[in-house]
Amino acid sequence: MSNSEYTPEHARLGLDAKLPKLETWPNQFPNYEITITVPEYTSICPKTSLPDFGTVTIRYTPDKLCVELKSLKYYLLGYRNLGIFYENAINRILKDVVAACHPIEATVTGEFNVRGGMKSTIESRYKRPAKRRKR
Repeated sequence: MSNSEYTPEHARLGLDAKLPKLETWPNQFPNYEITITVPEYTSICPKTSLPDFGTVTIRYTPDKLCVELKSLKYYLLGYRNLGIFYENAINRILKDVVAACHPIEATVTGEFNVRGGMKSTIESRYKRPAKRRKR
């Protein structure tokens, strides 16, 4: 299989798919980190239609909002039958978590099971830009 068999359409699949909404609740404390590990993540390779399995870890420093876990579970279950490369999935999860709860910092890591003799780990990071001081 050569790289030319992968199309721009394959690369974009799943990025705009409708997924369950991430809900939030008001944070009560400053300066701490939340780590959520999901050891049963699954999605579908958009090229081969074979399943991808892995562990997704979401780590973030909340500001005013925290992600509600039940909604996160349903959101991640939305990937189960979604054709999306796991590189794109990890970046989309980060984008959606940031949009939902506006954290100070966030990192999403995907550790995917061995396929074709190779294991992949994808990590995507967000850090809120520093606010500019008014002069």
